[in-house]
Amino acid sequence: MAALGAELTKVLVPGLVIFLNGDLGAGKTTLARALLHALGYRGRVKSPTYTLVEIYVVSNLYLYHFDFYRFNDPQEWDEAGFREYFNDTSVCLVEWPEKAGDLLPPADIEIALRIMGSGRQAEITAGTGKGRECLSRMTSGDGIA
Repeated sequence: MAALGAELTKVLVPGLVIFLNGDLGAGKTTLARALLHALGYRGRVKSPTYTLVEIYVVSNLYLYHFDFYRFNDPQEWDEAGFREYFNDTSVCLVEWPEKAGDLLPPADIEIALRIMGSGRQAEITAGTGKGRECLSRMTSGDGIA
């Protein structure tokens, strides 16, 4: 997770929406923590399970880490007023995006995490042109695949 988080920082651009998918314990928050630490954030990175969102400003980047696990109805996302966080100047990491239904903007990048023995497997896909550009930079030597 630490290596993947560090590699993702090399291709982050404002306006990205990144969905983190996987079962409980798959490493979604661990990946978010690794990414933030690789960006230079030195504070504690908490899971937003109870607060729904944790806000970070690091390396001149506004990063919002969401966790919608506790949502029972997609409408809760809209009522929480989170729409304004998804804009061209921020990066949004979203755990449990399916809990917000189709109210979220499309993911530029989706990372599916799976527990594999004592490790983790990550499958990364792009859902938009911006996401494809980021993944292309990762695989072209500016990052890892």
